[in-house]
Amino acid sequence: MGFFVNKIAIDLGTCNSLVFVPKRGIVLQEPSVVAVSKPENKIMAVGNEAKLMIGRTPESITVYRPMKDGVIADYKVTQAMLRYFIAKTKGFFGFVKPEVLISVPVGSTSTERRAVVEAAIAAGARAAYVAKEPILAAIGAGIPINASEGNMIINVGGGTSEIAVIALGGIVTGTSIRIAGDKMDEKIAEFIKKEYNLAVGSQSAEEIKIKIGKAFPQKKEEFFEIRGRDLISGLPRNIKLSSNEIAKAINDVCLEIIDGVKMVLKETPPELSADIMNKGMILSGGGALLRSLNQLIAKSTGVPCFVAEEPLYCVVKGTGVVLENLDLYKKSIMAKK
Repeated sequence: MGFFVNKIAIDLGTCNSLVFVPKRGIVLQEPSVVAVSKPENKIMAVGNEAKLMIGRTPESITVYRPMKDGVIADYKVTQAMLRYFIAKTKGFFGFVKPEVLISVPVGSTSTERRAVVEAAIAAGARAAYVAKEPILAAIGAGIPINASEGNMIINVGGGTSEIAVIALGGIVTGTSIRIAGDKMDEKIAEFIKKEYNLAVGSQSAEEIKIKIGKAFPQKKEEFFEIRGRDLISGLPRNIKLSSNEIAKAINDVCLEIIDGVKMVLKETPPELSADIMNKGMILSGGGALLRSLNQLIAKSTGVPCFVAEEPLYCVVKGTGVVLENLDLYKKSIMAKK
């Protein structure tokens, strides 16, 4: 094998995709966005370059996010995106076609999983495997998944929130709700439209969430200035938003995630519930970066909740661990089909 790597792992997210190469770590982190020129249906740009085009393109160019709610919404475009990711890491493995491991949400159907595998093979993989996101997130968060004790992971991404109790290397109870970071951005934009008569794009909404987003109102407020288009005059206008307003805007989304957590807790066998009460739940994914979300979850469920280290990278780190021990994990977490 020597220097050439013939395996890569892809965390194929609704918002961002990350690529992991053994011995090198994360070699690529780009938005899951593709720009396509309309008449000739040609791929113009992928990733960072395409994201910059959102909301700024002439009519002849459409910007897609081919993954909707963590699953393939547009097969052709996803294939082009995978091809781009695989080609970008080509330098690492010369002419050998790589084996690719891709993360999929726990709620994805076998058809959806097959679509991912087929897209990867069409994009130049020698073989493709899919593994379930919560297990990967748990491995990446350093949870000993093969232990007999129960561990609970809440992975809040862009398109889906995956909640699972894991024991003995498998998911005991789990759910995947198609409500996560993107929904928060949507709610923030809606709130600004309703309260201030101002239209802001999804990029701005996401920026507001990252800068001053909090899961519940707090005494000490933070402020952030944002520019949008006045819906009455049609002209640009600036407004100042407070973190408490944002907490109000995204409250429903947080509560829906918490309902998912409660549902999984209710279905968990008592022995494992006791383990989780003792150890607490682990919060990972980009949504874990929303400040005080873990406190809100803990307050609402009565179970301690901790943010994983580098939450954004948990899934891709998990895929990395699995890749480096493929044969060990092939039986337990991967479905060939």
